[in-house]
Amino acid sequence: MNILQTYQTFYFVGIGGIGMSALARYFNASGKKVLGYDKTNTKLTQNLMNEGIDIVFEDLIDERITSLQKEDTLVIYTPAIKTLGILDYFNENQFEVLKRAKVLGLITENTDCIAIAGTHGKTTTSTLVAHLCKEADLPFSCFLGGISENFKSNFLYNGSKYSVVEADEYDRSFLNLSPDWAVVTSTDADHLDIYGDKSHIEEGFRQFAALVPQDKQLFVRKGVEIGRGHQTYAVNEPADYYSDNLRMDHDKIYFDFHTPTETIKDFVWEIPGIHNVENATVALAILHNLGADFDTLRKAIANFKGIKRRYTKHIYQNGKIYIDDYAHHPTEINAVVSSIRTFYPDKKLVVVFQPHLFSRTRDFADGFAESLSKADELILLDIYPARELQENFQGVNSSWLLDKVILDKKEVSTLSDAFEKIKEKDFDILLTVGAGNIDTLYDPICEWIEKI
Repeated sequence: MNILQTYQTFYFVGIGGIGMSALARYFNASGKKVLGYDKTNTKLTQNLMNEGIDIVFEDLIDERITSLQKEDTLVIYTPAIKTLGILDYFNENQFEVLKRAKVLGLITENTDCIAIAGTHGKTTTSTLVAHLCKEADLPFSCFLGGISENFKSNFLYNGSKYSVVEADEYDRSFLNLSPDWAVVTSTDADHLDIYGDKSHIEEGFRQFAALVPQDKQLFVRKGVEIGRGHQTYAVNEPADYYSDNLRMDHDKIYFDFHTPTETIKDFVWEIPGIHNVENATVALAILHNLGADFDTLRKAIANFKGIKRRYTKHIYQNGKIYIDDYAHHPTEINAVVSSIRTFYPDKKLVVVFQPHLFSRTRDFADGFAESLSKADELILLDIYPARELQENFQGVNSSWLLDKVILDKKEVSTLSDAFEKIKEKDFDILLTVGAGNIDTLYDPICEWIEKI
């Protein structure tokens, strides 16, 4: 029997994380008692509480915790949390304590698991695969790393034959999965605090790929070395599955899709960027192999609305454009800015960027400087520390990074001062970008631009 079936209560340490909240929603939808802790009250935690989940925001051992019975309670934690009194309590009192990735693996081990991995593109690809599964009415559940604009959640249950999961490389979490179908979008260097260097992260992805049974399907972006047999996918170059003949008409992209045996013309896609056509290409390849018909897939691709904070775009009657994106790696920022420059080559672009983690800022400083220098003007926010302590990274700060950016108009700001600084700027397009708490600027900016 699966260990998860022995528990009726599930306590989440770090419940407000995007991956943790999807699991919390799964157990809550299954009729279990779900409660948890997070250090920050956000829109996501508010939504969880509205769904009936009890959440606290102080690291206190109160009656809600001491009343829990270890025989009946499974504690799930995120490795992003290093030290916490609540977590110490559960360990000291011999509760079963499991990492998020282990629990996700247990949930999906009895399904045909479709796991999307890669240092870039996995959230968009996994959310699109889930959307296509829903439109094709396949029996699936999904656990996503972003909020789908189509079904307004990072979790959806539509049956249990298939599961669609974002396979996270952080802390080697994806090695807990048992994928039957898998995608590797990219193996660029990231999370060097975990892996040390690019060669070790590439080895981690090879270990993940090796988890896919030889009689199942592994799809890999053409040019990525993965060390075992697989199907390739690409854009504008031949592969096992590829898209080409890309045309832009206003805000829409048209493309043709090729399988090993046929060509399907004129897919319509509203998510900008060639990198996102790549994501669509492999999603179509998976659904084709699952037996979905192309008429259904053509309609589903056309009505895909994207993911919150993945190129979320607003066009206002006053002519201003506001784009919000989660990008937190130089490659991702380059992709977003390149998409903006492609669609709006003559517009003045002001970028507000919040670096995420001192270690990532240090490791990719030159790449960040190069990508941010493509703006017309930059407001660089203080580094969002997440799980890190600044005293461990002497000299790594936003002023240090700003010095590397080649722009005439650039400045550092705190998050609390950023909105007032933004209101002083002259821009055609405003881009807010980053993975920390920069999203708290989103609503005030939207309301302000609407009125100017």
